[in-house]
Amino acid sequence: MEPSLELANVTRVQQFILLGLSTRLGVRDVLFAVFLALYLLTLLENTLIVSLICSHSELRKPMYFFLGNLSCLEMCYVSVTMPTLLLGLWVGPYHLSFVACMTQLFFFISLICTECTLLASMAYDRYVAICHPLHYPLLMRPQVCVGLALTSWLGGLVVSVAKTSCIASLSYCGPNVLNQFFCDVSPLLNLSCTHVALTELVDFISAIVIFCGTLLVALASYVAIGRAVLRMPSAAARRKALSTCASHLVVVGIFYSAALFIYCRPSRIKSMDLNKVLSVPREIKIKTILKFHIYLM
Repeated sequence: MEPSLELANVTRVQQFILLGLSTRLGVRDVLFAVFLALYLLTLLENTLIVSLICSHSELRKPMYFFLGNLSCLEMCYVSVTMPTLLLGLWVGPYHLSFVACMTQLFFFISLICTECTLLASMAYDRYVAICHPLHYPLLMRPQVCVGLALTSWLGGLVVSVAKTSCIASLSYCGPNVLNQFFCDVSPLLNLSCTHVALTELVDFISAIVIFCGTLLVALASYVAIGRAVLRMPSAAARRKALSTCASHLVVVGIFYSAALFIYCRPSRIKSMDLNKVLSVPREIKIKTILKFHIYLM
């Protein structure tokens, strides 16, 4: 009874302090210029991709449809995480309200889950194109593509509502310093002063369903593609088949490898190191997707 009364009398945290990437002024100035340029370049590149896909009728194919969705997602993603990163580099450690933090977390989780499903959908698209070319127009007709895209976006929202609600319902009554440049799941759970077993269970189940499920779909698709390619009679046919999915395979590898390293890491690795690992692969992946698109043009 006494611990409960004591917890009830503790003032709830109303804002968090985000430390950002670096506390040294000279380093912050350089990083600010670099990430601002990357942010603007990412918005410009992905806007160009979407406009090209929408304006050219010959690009209205399933492969480009999913690429357009992925480009929209990238613009949303960088617009969720980059502003707080740039603000931290500009002013140093800064305060972020509880509501703003939970809002950023909601969109971050939603977009990550959507990206997983979109990447799996793109892998399935390549599987059908290479392994069942005669049935491709039927299996990947516009209604199916729209259904896969809607499932990706709505599924991400549903998962995010569940995870964010659990995290927002926790009590934060102790330290409010996040050694991050945005509000992420693990740092917030570490700051909670209440039991997080239910929240961790929800996080674990969603990770199994979304992350592992989409990873298995992508792996199964590429295993089938590999077998189909090996059975092709000529080297030219094999090269053509691989050229249509090689860049996407690289994107999938970077995305899932970075996610596994960040969220399945040993506890002794410092958060600051993880922030850098988190930022770099994302930018590399964006550029790889762009090259993938230009190559197919």
